[in-house]
Amino acid sequence: MRVLFIGDSWTIHMIHTKGFDSFESTKYEEGATHLLNCLREGGVDVDYMPAHEVQVRFPKSVSELEIYDAIVISDIGANTFLLQNATFYDMESVPNALSMIKEYVENGGGLLMVGGYLSFSGIEGKANYSNTVIADVLPVIMKEGDDRFEAPEGVRPRNTETKHFITENIDQWPAYLGYNRFKAKPDATVLVETERDPFLVLGEYKGGKTACFASDCAPHWWPKQSLNWEHYQDLWINILKYVADAK
Repeated sequence: MRVLFIGDSWTIHMIHTKGFDSFESTKYEEGATHLLNCLREGGVDVDYMPAHEVQVRFPKSVSELEIYDAIVISDIGANTFLLQNATFYDMESVPNALSMIKEYVENGGGLLMVGGYLSFSGIEGKANYSNTVIADVLPVIMKEGDDRFEAPEGVRPRNTETKHFITENIDQWPAYLGYNRFKAKPDATVLVETERDPFLVLGEYKGGKTACFASDCAPHWWPKQSLNWEHYQDLWINILKYVADAK
C-alpha cells in the first residue's frame, strides 16, 4: 500500500521581549512524525508532503496521483492547494489540485481527511473545504464557519453498533481534547461517535472510498500521553486499508 500524506507541518514565528530589548526567532515543526513512523513500521509505503511544499511540488496531473492507493489530507487548508505560487504570485493558470483529488477518487483512489485547526472548515472557517469540490467527495456535511469543538476536560468517543474491521478490536477510545464538528451524509457509515457528533465516518464516492476522522492524528487534540495507545498503529493502517480497498 502506497500513501501520499499531505500537511501537518507549520512554521512558528516568535517575538521574545525582555524588558527594553526584544528579538525574533522562527522554528519549523512537523506534527505527524509519530504517525508516519507507525505507518512505515507497519509496512505502509508513505510519501510525505509537508504543507509548504504543496505550493511548489503538488502533482500537475491525475496520473501522478494514481501511483498512490490513498491520499491523506491532515491539518492543511484549501487555500494552500488552490493558491499555489505560480498562480498567487505569477498569475499563471495551473491545474486545480482539489479537482484532481476529486477525479482521483472518482477513478478508484482512496481519500482520508484527518481533523485539525485547518481541516474540514477549521478555525474561523479558514480551512474552507465546505466551499470546494472536496465537499462532494467526503462522506460528511461540513459546517460553515468555525467548526471546532474544544474539550479541555477531554471527550471520549465510543463505537456505534455498526460492526467493522477498523473498530472490531477497540473497546475504549482515548479522551481527546477537541475535534471538528460535522454531520454524516445519509449514505455514509458512522463507526465512532461522541455524545453529540460523528467522529469516524466512512463513505464511497463513485469508484473510490473515503473516510473522515474528526480529531488530530497527533498532538494537540490527540494528547501526547495517548500516542502509545495499543490500537494507535492498527487504527490508522486499517482506515487506510479501507479507503485503499486493500483489505
